[in-house]
Amino acid sequence: MGLLWQLLVGAIIGAVAGALTSRGTPAGWIGNILAGLIGSWLGEALLGSWGPSLAGMALVPSIIGAVILVIIVSMVMSRA
Repeated sequence: MGLLWQLLVGAIIGAVAGALTSRGTPAGWIGNILAGLIGSWLGEALLGSWGPSLAGMALVPSIIGAVILVIIVSMVMSRA
């Protein structure tokens, strides 16, 4: 059940990041989940784990990391 919860929170974080950047992540919900999970790792690695936490992910750094990831991925995908 813990893995399912992390995937759900990762999808929400990825969707929020896509909405904030006005750039959708490729591959729909799977892309949102990956952007949320990888962005969470990236954000917590760069900014630490501060702020409210849900499913083991600090929300504010996770969203910031996912926004960075979505911007980078959309720039790379637009060039290809």
